Amino acid sequence: MPDPSFFPPSAPPPRPVAPGLYLVATPIGNLRDMTLRALDVLAAADLVLAEDTRVTAKLLSAYGLRARLERCDDHASAKAAELAVERLREGAVVALVSDAGTPLVSDPGFVVARAAIAEGLPVHPVPGPSSLLAALCIAGQPADRVLFAGFLPPKSGARRTALEELRPGRQTLVFFESGPRLADSLADMAAVLGPRPAAVARELTKLYEECVRGSLAELAADPRCQAPKGEIVIVVGPGEIEIASEADADAALSEALTRLPPGEAAAEVSKALNLPRKPLYRRALELQGR
Repeated sequence: MPDPSFFPPSAPPPRPVAPGLYLVATPIGNLRDMTLRALDVLAAADLVLAEDTRVTAKLLSAYGLRARLERCDDHASAKAAELAVERLREGAVVALVSDAGTPLVSDPGFVVARAAIAEGLPVHPVPGPSSLLAALCIAGQPADRVLFAGFLPPKSGARRTALEELRPGRQTLVFFESGPRLADSLADMAAVLGPRPAAVARELTKLYEECVRGSLAELAADPRCQAPKGEIVIVVGPGEIEIASEADADAALSEALTRLPPGEAAAEVSKALNLPRKPLYRRALELQGR
């Protein structure tokens, strides 16, 4: 057990909650991940906008809190935004929560936040749990450059098209996915993105928390990734940098020279193929017979 002397005798005292819109992160599975500041804001809120009022009502009840709840899902976000702006103008404290995690991440609350910002009203983040960040921490993949791509299209053709757009990037990719579509999505990722390392994180912070790691093809065939239950985050490592051949460079330069002078053509191909510009410029002049 840690020495109790390392801990303060009490938590920092709560501060008064000023009027404004508060984007409040809520637990993604473990109720003890609720922050003290989030509880302060929810206790002071004149209005709480929730993706599912039944889910949020259970959360509030667990902490002995009561609040006026209004729905803010895909069908009610515009109405919720109007109500939020009206109450904020009156000087109210309005809290926005999703069913779990940080609002606005694949969440209809974006409409509310954007409306408040457009009106010049105060908007404050109340950070806390996030399945995106939690999965990224345990995936074992680089986290210095990350692209969050949310949910991919449900059908394979559209999904592969979306993945093709992401393929050239050299950053770690993070996706949300449902259990029934997981294996098919992983198979499409393997086909489009190649043999990249990846991780499938499931039921984060809950009793049956699991993180399965391997190549995309290995994960697609793994029994643990065949329609599992729970909330799922996929983290895919960055692809290896492909070095273009001289033939590729010449073909790109020849095409660019039909539209651009040598200097601009070399700059365009340098950026597209990740090659140094000066040798490309000399080669562009050679191709033009100079």
